[in-house]
Amino acid sequence: MRASLIATGLALLSPALAAAKDPSPSALRRVVEGALDRPAFAAAFWAVEVRSLTSGRILYERNARKNMTPASTLKLVTTAAALDAFGPDARLRTTLESSGRLDDQGRLLGDLFLVGRGDPLLGRPGPDGKSGFDALADALRAAGVRRIEGRLVGHDGLFKDRRGEDWQWGDLVWCYGAEVSALAYRDNCAALLVSAGERVGDPVALERTPESRYYAVVSTATTGPPGSESDLRLQRDLGSNLIRLSGTLPIGGERKELAVALEDPALYAATAFGEILEARGIRASLGPARSSDPVPSGARTLAGHDSPPLAEILAEINKHSQNLYTEMLLRLLGAQVKGEGSAAAGRDAVAEFLKRLGLAESASLVDGSGLSRTDLVTPHLLAGLLVAMSRHPHAEPFRRSLAVAGVDGTLERRLRGTAAEGRVFAKTGTLRQSNALAGYVHAKSGARFVFSMVVNHHTAPAAEATAAIDAVVEALAGY
Repeated sequence: MRASLIATGLALLSPALAAAKDPSPSALRRVVEGALDRPAFAAAFWAVEVRSLTSGRILYERNARKNMTPASTLKLVTTAAALDAFGPDARLRTTLESSGRLDDQGRLLGDLFLVGRGDPLLGRPGPDGKSGFDALADALRAAGVRRIEGRLVGHDGLFKDRRGEDWQWGDLVWCYGAEVSALAYRDNCAALLVSAGERVGDPVALERTPESRYYAVVSTATTGPPGSESDLRLQRDLGSNLIRLSGTLPIGGERKELAVALEDPALYAATAFGEILEARGIRASLGPARSSDPVPSGARTLAGHDSPPLAEILAEINKHSQNLYTEMLLRLLGAQVKGEGSAAAGRDAVAEFLKRLGLAESASLVDGSGLSRTDLVTPHLLAGLLVAMSRHPHAEPFRRSLAVAGVDGTLERRLRGTAAEGRVFAKTGTLRQSNALAGYVHAKSGARFVFSMVVNHHTAPAAEATAAIDAVVEALAGY
């Protein structure tokens, strides 16, 4: 199906347009409508806009000024606003602070505060296997600390709320719906790698990452016969960090990785940091404390760690569609622009940014990531944003943050071996019954396009929706 759509698109588009500076709107219309007007989408709703960056003309529009559920293409708005507010070189600092005295025996006589300021990559291992938590622990030991005669407090007071206003209950157990916090460890999640046993009825093998006492796993899952269906089931009740695994995984079946969100990220971070300190011979007299405990006035900084540049964080967000990092950015925007680290303040900051760009259309921005099913944005607004960012002082880091067709991120396996490979820089969007793609096309002819395409309310397989979108994008790239 996808190959036939692409072949049709190229056949319609290329011959008619070879001598034109921009594609003929009528020829482009035939390509788009040939891809979208199929029985599988008879009850669905498409909205599309294609513009030429070369001439500035709108080459095709279909319901382009209608509000649509954008899914993760909304991340374009949040990341553009953050890049405008902070710049690509901004770094986010995490500190260890205390008002306690360090005595000559290496005892810190007071509480130790791990103060998060929105670094989403802090607890993520780097290429060397070490994270910002390891760097902070090493710095604390180098400062002479051998014991903390007090509590270890994970402090994330910069942010005021932890979830989107109307995220669905079913999202909250999974890593893509993890709680938002200014202090994050391993994306506020735990990963379970499940493998079949050697014989039918054997318990499945289970690997946990990280191995932390903060959460527990109870598994009754067993190994099923070769060729049987996998029916693994996972449950984590809200308010609990007890994960229950049941069902079966067949012999010879692929290993399953289940990424589970955990409750109270700051307490999780403090617990994990305490375990990292223990591995270095540093122990706290009392366990981790709640993040609501204030940092005492007069506390001094014992160690600090800076995040990678914001440009690298944006690439993690847009290439891999990372919800948590986007929601952290939204609250950082609120803190920077409006003086409050909340989603509401972040939305206000984004709205002001769009207004400055002349994009003050009717839109409903409920969160920053697009996980909300009540986010509403028009393709015309997204296309206008892409045009504006192509002229922005930080245009290049913005474009580099996007997934590249056939190369990396969420587009790594799409459009390989086609005219679009390496020529399309875009953000994907996927929710149930919604698929979207928005970004830039650098055509073979040297022409430059921006596009925003979204389909809502479809019941066709997602692969059919992405094939239709890809047929249009490939035709543009081959122009």
